[in-house]
Amino acid sequence: MAPDPWEGCFWSWGLLLWLSVGSTGDAPPTPQTKCTDFQNANLLQGTNLKAHFLLFTPSDPLCGQLVEESSDIRNLGFNATLGTKLVIHGFRALGTKPSWIDKFISALLQAADANVIAVDWVYGSTGVYFSAVENVVKLGLEISRFLRKLLVLGVSESSIHIIGVSLGAHVGGMVGHFYKGQLGQITGLDPAGPEYTRASLEERLDPGDALFVEAIHTDTDNLGIRIPVGHVDYYVNGGQDQPGCPTSISAGLVEQGGVKIEPLPKEVKVYLLTTSTAPYCVHHSLVEFYLLKLRNQDTCITVTFLSSSVTSSVTITIPRQQRHGKGIIAHPSPQCQINQVKLKFQPSNRVWKKDRTIVIGMFCTAPLPVHDNRRTVCLPEPVNLQASETVSHDLKITCI
Repeated sequence: MAPDPWEGCFWSWGLLLWLSVGSTGDAPPTPQTKCTDFQNANLLQGTNLKAHFLLFTPSDPLCGQLVEESSDIRNLGFNATLGTKLVIHGFRALGTKPSWIDKFISALLQAADANVIAVDWVYGSTGVYFSAVENVVKLGLEISRFLRKLLVLGVSESSIHIIGVSLGAHVGGMVGHFYKGQLGQITGLDPAGPEYTRASLEERLDPGDALFVEAIHTDTDNLGIRIPVGHVDYYVNGGQDQPGCPTSISAGLVEQGGVKIEPLPKEVKVYLLTTSTAPYCVHHSLVEFYLLKLRNQDTCITVTFLSSSVTSSVTITIPRQQRHGKGIIAHPSPQCQINQVKLKFQPSNRVWKKDRTIVIGMFCTAPLPVHDNRRTVCLPEPVNLQASETVSHDLKITCI
């Protein structure tokens, strides 16, 4: 069966804040190793949980080893001194293996020296969505029992990182709830919306489920949850349709997501932009315009960055009776490679005659995040902008 076209897009978003997926090599597993793949179910076989735990290690990222009740996980290559990452997939309407899972696991092992355990609950997640929802608590209990075995081996609660996709994000929240929020980290990739938007904190992912909870939202206009569910929630491209992905219904990650804030906030929303092609990363710049004189109506100025043959634009709106407006512009090239900026003052709605209004102000820009003012670059002279006319200026920014 052909893979779901949305899944290849979907799994990339979860990693865009962390890494670009590369090759992990193609060395075959050693003959002694018995590799196990994900189960396949169908609509008639669904609803029974039949959860499997597959261990992947840095020494063999392509081989999943089934952890059975009678097996000693240490004999399979599990290293209790390393961190442990659990990957939990979401709803599987047709009962098939997630097409993104192999690349996702390989990318995790490439970026972190850790044990990776994939939770295969294809049987319990197939068929009717609401039947899969009913299995969330059961799966949470089963994963909790599994984690207790790891704790006996000396694994610390704070070294456990759960990565849950869609419905799997709320499974991770359930596990974290059972461990009273003492697990190290939970990352929700597009946490599911249906049945969870109005659910209680005990039923869904929330900031109390781990020492650090983050969520990446890329499908809030369809099946993803809209509300914040973590300490930090990332809304990629506004959290809705993603460039380069189908626009119809859609199906990360270093320690603490790189966030170092004490005490941790709750429900902080973070917005960022991406490109439409892999690895989807862009450079974000703050752009600002300061009017020399106040105006009695809103002032809209379009800012365009140019580097080589690539252009990126954003429109700044300065509210009436205010001097300062700002925006964020995303560009494929770093700021020091941008050689020109174009500024255009958008005309008012005077359709019966040409608007000859002129505004004067200062333009400044800085790469994000802005740690200090030393990286802010301003044009040396005030800019005169007449409505509908574009003014170009060279930008000279030193590479750091």
